[in-house]
Formats: sequence, C-alpha cells, structure tokens
Amino acid sequence: MADGPLIVQSDRTVLLEVAHPDAESARHDLAVFAELERAPEHIHTYRVTRLGLWNARAAGHTAEDMLATLERYSRFPVPPSVSVDIRETVNRYGRLVIERDDDGQLILRSSDVPVLSEVTRNKRIQPLLISHPSPDTYVIDTWARGQIKQELLKIGWPAEDFAGYTPGTPHPIGLVEDDWELRPYQRQAVDTFTAGGSGVVVLPCGAGKTLVGAGAMSATQTNTLILVTNTVSARQWRDELLKRTTLTADEIGEYSGQTKEVKPVTIATYQILTAKRKGDYAHLALLDALDWGLIVYDEVHLLPAPVFKLTADLQARRRLGLTATLVREDGREGDVFSLIGPKRFDAPWKEIEAQGFIAPAACYEVRIDLPDDDRLEYAAAADDERYRMAATAPAKIRTVKDLVAKHAGEQILVIGQYLDQIDTLAQALDAPQITGATPVDERERLFNAFRTGEISVLVVSKVANFSIDLPDASVAIQVSGSFGSRQEEAQRLGRLLRPKADGATASFYTLIARDTVDQDFAQNRQRFLAEQGYSYTILDADSLTPA
Repeated sequence: MADGPLIVQSDRTVLLEVAHPDAESARHDLAVFAELERAPEHIHTYRVTRLGLWNARAAGHTAEDMLATLERYSRFPVPPSVSVDIRETVNRYGRLVIERDDDGQLILRSSDVPVLSEVTRNKRIQPLLISHPSPDTYVIDTWARGQIKQELLKIGWPAEDFAGYTPGTPHPIGLVEDDWELRPYQRQAVDTFTAGGSGVVVLPCGAGKTLVGAGAMSATQTNTLILVTNTVSARQWRDELLKRTTLTADEIGEYSGQTKEVKPVTIATYQILTAKRKGDYAHLALLDALDWGLIVYDEVHLLPAPVFKLTADLQARRRLGLTATLVREDGREGDVFSLIGPKRFDAPWKEIEAQGFIAPAACYEVRIDLPDDDRLEYAAAADDERYRMAATAPAKIRTVKDLVAKHAGEQILVIGQYLDQIDTLAQALDAPQITGATPVDERERLFNAFRTGEISVLVVSKVANFSIDLPDASVAIQVSGSFGSRQEEAQRLGRLLRPKADGATASFYTLIARDTVDQDFAQNRQRFLAEQGYSYTILDADSLTPA
C-alpha cells in the first residue's frame, strides 16, 4: 500500500490530506481536472466532474494523464469504476464534430453513427437540423452553431468545433517589445489559443492577461472587439494597448455609456451591450458594426447572462475569454465552455508565484466577537437579515483601524459590500472612497493618486473587484462581501498580486463575525483560493495573533 496524500473514492470524490509532504504537488496536478468542494483544516475534498474532464482534455491532457495523477498520489488503488468512468467521459469529447462540407454548409458529423442517431433524436436538437445527407452527417441550420453546442453539452456529448472562422477585416497589429517581452507562459497561452481557434485562457490576477489579449491580436491581425467590465477597465486596456502595441489612439475606440466610438479596435463595456431601450438591446448593432475577426471577453467569469445569448450568434468569429477563475456563481460554466470555447490554457497561481511573476500573499481570517447586545439582536433577526447584520457589524471598525495602523506606510485597500458601511469606514479612517456612484473621472483620479502613493488608504466597493491595476497595493482588508462568492474572493486577493519592487509578501485579511453566517459563507469563499494552494491563518481580533 502506498503512502500518498490522496484517497480516491468510487463516487468520484478525491480526499487530499493537507499535511502530507506531497500534498502541494498532488494539489497542483489534481487541479487540472478536479474541482475543490470543501477545504477545512486537514482534509480537502475534490470532485471529478464531466466538465472538468472535458476542459482538461481540450487543454491537451489525456485520460491516461489524469489517471496517472490519481494512481501516483493515491494511498489505495483507484477504484476500477472511476478509471472506467474517466476514460469513457474523456472519450466523449470529440466523438461529435461540427465542420463545413464542400458546399460550405455547417454539418454535425460523427464516425459513431449510434451516438449521432441518439443525439439527433433529442427534441431540443432536432429543430436545429435541416437535413440528413449521409448516415454520419446532419446539416445544421446556419444560425444554430452556438445553440447546438449548448444543447449537446447538456446531454453529455460535447462537440469539437472545426467549422472555422471568418478572418474579419485585416488590420495590422504588432507588439512593441522594446523593453519587455511576453513571458513564457503568456506566449504559450497565445500559441495554444491561436491553435485552437477559440477558448479561454485562465491566469492569476496580476499575471498579465491583457498582454495575452494583445498577443492574440498580434497573432490574428484583424479588427478586434474587446468586451470589458467597466469604463475604467476600458481605459486601462486602451492605455496598455497604446504602450505595448503598434496601435495608435486613432485606431482604438471606446464604446461605453460616455463615448460611442467604433474603430478597428473597439473596447466596449458589458453594461452598454446589455442596455435595453423599449425592451430591445439598444446597442446590438455594435456586434456587426465592423467585420470583427476577434472578440475578446475580459473577466469572462463575470459575463452577464444576456451576453451568452448574443454570443451564440457569434460563433463564426474567433473568441478569446480571459479570466482568473472559471468559477461562476450562477453555474453557467458549461455555457462558457460551449459558447466562448473550452479552456485552452491554465497556469496555477502558485506556479506563477514561484517564477516570481506574481507576488506571494499571506491570507488571514480575522474573527471578531460581537458584543452581547449585537448577538441578541442577531439571534432575533430573520434569516434573510442575518448576513448583512454580521457582515456590517460595527465591531469590525475597530479591527480595521488596528490593521491599518499595523500596516502603516503600506498601500492599503479596504473593501466592503454595503454602501452605508463604506461611508462609515471612510469616515473612521479619514480616507477617500470609490463606489459605483463615483464618476469615472473621479475614480481614475483616486486610483492614480493611490498608484503614486499620494494616498495610502482607499476604501472601495465591489467596483474594484476586477480589472483594476493597482500594482503597489500590498494589503487588502475585506470587511464584507457577496455572500459565499468564490470568484469575488479570488478577484479581491488578485488586487495584491502585482510583484512588489522589494519582493515583499502581500497581506489579505478577511474580517469575520464569529459564530454567524458570516463565518459559514467565508468557508465557501475560500474554496477556490484553497484549490490554488493558499491557506488562511485564523487570527483573533483582540490580539491579531493566531486564535
């Protein structure tokens, strides 16, 4: 019997013994195809899912690679049913292909005729097919390329899409690598995306996803539409493209609530694309305003639901999704897989950290005792009120002050979910604040003041969760968040991961009201980061020493 850190169970769960000397290596290899479900102190539970296996297969990992990981680290023999299940599940990927016939028609083809017969009998797939010219081929309606991929994934038969892409209107885009160059993992991400045609690149916050986007634009040399989370992000993309590529200001347009420019490279916000007027999407024409050859989806894990529907009609255009995590709290990872594309490249956070490209970070959960009066009020509250009461507990203010004092001289972000709490924190710390109501120009001014060190403490709402470049931030104090959101936790830690000039370790604090739902949600929030190899030290607020 081996003495490995894993126990593989017949229900496709995998237990990882955290204290085992090989635990980190096992975690690194396991994360390729398994998802972390629970991460208490000693034993972490992973689950091998169909989507995880198919994403791994699309990224170049075979069933034998995945089974070799389980066998190498497993303490007991891998159950035969799991081995068979993994092989058969992985083998489903690519049995069906979407391509074009000699006449340019979109077709669904399979060398496995019984499988093709099975899926085409599905009542949601039948209306998408218009003819059956041969036993191994069905003709797909021209508009249904995205929808049929969605429906096939739902019934467990993901199709590989080889139908090709419109090249778009050519537009010269080069990288200006005078005093920098794409890092090896960025180059690999660009190459694997280009070879696959469409798909998602997963990189940690601070690892240069924008540069991967610029590299993909340089590789495709075509008109490009870039979709981003907000106007501040749009301007950061513009500034980075002007700095890193041959593009000029006249070639880059901003399409947002403030500006409506359409140029060979256009950067638009998700909000403007999903804005409605009299029940219709008012800016839908942007998707066909130019002959786009590439569409880049920044922070694809935050893609609004309506954009999935719009994307289903864009399958003839190359699509690149950029994200730090494929986790979606709405469970629509399958739609990212089928409509944007499968995962093409994934670099583990700790691997990039070990190479010195992102800063090391220490994570702390600071537990705060509520005063008796607050505890009684909490106990008497309705269930739907309890999280807000715990998350905004006044007792957290003193701890925030203590942490700011402890890290005096560093660049500190204080992050909250609720606007009244953010007002209180800003007043208590005598620090400026940024919320959704802050005008874009004022946001940019405050972010720039923070970058230059003119201000050292900034209180922010969830608007700073994503796509904000604050390279000198070294401390984040998370006072409240969106319930148990794993993606938000990853984004907030990501604000700290730009490498520091002095090589210092960043500090990420989460303030938790002890013995409340605040504590329960925190455990779920931490799951994704635990999967990446981060652990949380529990501190007591009264002494800020390990509890």
